[in-house]
Amino acid sequence: MCLLPVRAQSDFARGADISWCTEMEAGGRLFYNSSGEQRDIFALMKEIGMTAIRLRVWVNPAQFGYGAWCDKTDVLNKARRAHAQGLDLMIDFHYSDFFADPGTQTIPVNWQGYTTEQLKTAVALHTKEVLQALKTEGISPKWVQVGNETNCGMLFPNGAIDFEQYGTDRFSAYVSLSNTGYDAIKEVFPQAQVIVHLGGTENAQWFFSDFIAAGGKVDMIGLSHYPTASEWNSPASGATHSNINAAQYVQDAIQQFGLPVMICETGFDVSRPTLAKQVMQDLFDRLTVIPRCAGIFYWEPETDGYWKPAYYTTVDWHAYGMGAFSTTGRPTAALDPFGTQTITTDLIEKEIIPSSLLTSPAYTIIGQPAPNGYKGIVIQNGKKMIQR
Repeated sequence: MCLLPVRAQSDFARGADISWCTEMEAGGRLFYNSSGEQRDIFALMKEIGMTAIRLRVWVNPAQFGYGAWCDKTDVLNKARRAHAQGLDLMIDFHYSDFFADPGTQTIPVNWQGYTTEQLKTAVALHTKEVLQALKTEGISPKWVQVGNETNCGMLFPNGAIDFEQYGTDRFSAYVSLSNTGYDAIKEVFPQAQVIVHLGGTENAQWFFSDFIAAGGKVDMIGLSHYPTASEWNSPASGATHSNINAAQYVQDAIQQFGLPVMICETGFDVSRPTLAKQVMQDLFDRLTVIPRCAGIFYWEPETDGYWKPAYYTTVDWHAYGMGAFSTTGRPTAALDPFGTQTITTDLIEKEIIPSSLLTSPAYTIIGQPAPNGYKGIVIQNGKKMIQR
């Protein structure tokens, strides 16, 4: 353990995924700044202090039944608006007609029945088609995700990681598809940073050890981190929704793989904006001072906990509850840390703690066990450290 004075990074991305915005606007939703003045949502993101926008891409959501949102045409429309505001752009390919996540990587309707080789061709064509449309408009994404939360692979069952096997062989099918996406991205935008994205910061080390050993191509590690009210400031080693642990996992992944790391998704309970501001500020304070941690993106902040896509009623889903806007269409305090002042102090002492210490017990300065959430000086493994 060492105690180092470090400064926040000036190029740290402060972003938002607002992929639902056109669907919301089509239903009559308007957006306002904190003073109640109506704003274009992309201009409002910039006004808040955002520097980047993330947009998801689905293959053919209309044929799936969702509607023509997040397809190539819709993504291009939103990308134009982000570009007009001078915002950096991240494109997030799901390689599905609907949401892809660790347990759901459904092959698009038009690709079903394909062999793995045919899927590779489809992945390449779809990737290049969307990116070439952006290039024709003079829009160059800074980052491109090849898959979304691919903890278990992509395009199931063909590209699923086979956890019945051992070693890097279990990654072979997935890596072949992921690398196809990587190569297609580089063919259109050689300078774009290609992100492989996982759900959960705790998954980075085991996953990328095997992924890279199996020949997987990646420029940047992307992670989702959703802190919870019960765990966000917990120092317990098993607290996977803890900002403390998330920062450590990010630090460890950067050191182990020599790659930058991005928090591609985060969010907090929309009904608790004051606590959300505290949680997000803490996350910024911890991550902006880690060299090569590249940024934080809030997932769908423009939602209020009540709006939901029409398709959600069809499948009996509830509204998303981790947005950051009020029912009046204004941003809440949850987004304050995404402004230009993203760190509590310009120069802070930040503890860099080896992972091996995270599981050892900590004691207060008078020798009593430090309870969960304890803040102050603690003794751990015979060494003194500051616990925030």
